[in-house]
Amino acid sequence: MKTFYLNDEQKQKRAVVTRARDNYEMAVTTHPVLKDYARRCKADFIVINQEKLELGEYSFEIFQCYDLFDTYERILVIDTDTLVTMSCPNLFEVVPEGHIGTIYEDKYNRKKDRWGRIFKVQQAWGDVGWRKGYINTGVILFSKCHRQVLTYEPDKIWDDLGYDDVLIGYNIHKYKCPVFELPYKFNHMSVFSEAGKNRLKSHIIHYAGRGFSGKKSRPEQIASDLQILKRFSNSFWLNFCNIRQRLRLLAIGVLNFLRDKQN
Repeated sequence: MKTFYLNDEQKQKRAVVTRARDNYEMAVTTHPVLKDYARRCKADFIVINQEKLELGEYSFEIFQCYDLFDTYERILVIDTDTLVTMSCPNLFEVVPEGHIGTIYEDKYNRKKDRWGRIFKVQQAWGDVGWRKGYINTGVILFSKCHRQVLTYEPDKIWDDLGYDDVLIGYNIHKYKCPVFELPYKFNHMSVFSEAGKNRLKSHIIHYAGRGFSGKKSRPEQIASDLQILKRFSNSFWLNFCNIRQRLRLLAIGVLNFLRDKQN
């Protein structure tokens, strides 16, 4: 684990945490941006770069945050395959104290699939009253009072689609933790582009899965978007950037919507 101590105000024990092995290609571009955002939030920046828990998927290393609460009062997890834009407000100030801050991704054509995962985990482990509100741990803020959410039983590691999203979502409902639903702009994934949203106008762009382009690799997409944002910032011209990618994703969204209506 790498820790960069950036917070001089000891009373504000905050950390921005990301998960990435040392050879993770996207980190070269995104970690300096994340580090700068942590500094703006008066938080330390921590990289979980070692697989200590060995629970299968590397994403489960988010549970290392449990021990970090020995030091910090609030922890904001932001994945390495994200780009935090300069427009992003301080999430520690956006999310009320005592609430878990996250977006819900059971939207649009993802709704049926995500609700299926919610149903499936409760079939396996018991009903905790989870019906909707599928979280995404690519951007999620915890306070120390939520520490129990970051615990797990060795025989209850969700090794199906969703992985840590499903396990933490289940725990949130099991322990009845209040959630503050963030607007999509704080975790803009391709599902929101399929609904016609312009990712370059969001606060945090998340290149989950294959990202937003059918041709470029995710590191290439991130590097390209970063250059566009540096050049145009919040200008009018952002409306016309990446227009082919955006039209392609919108077309995918429309086609999926029409398929869902027929089924």
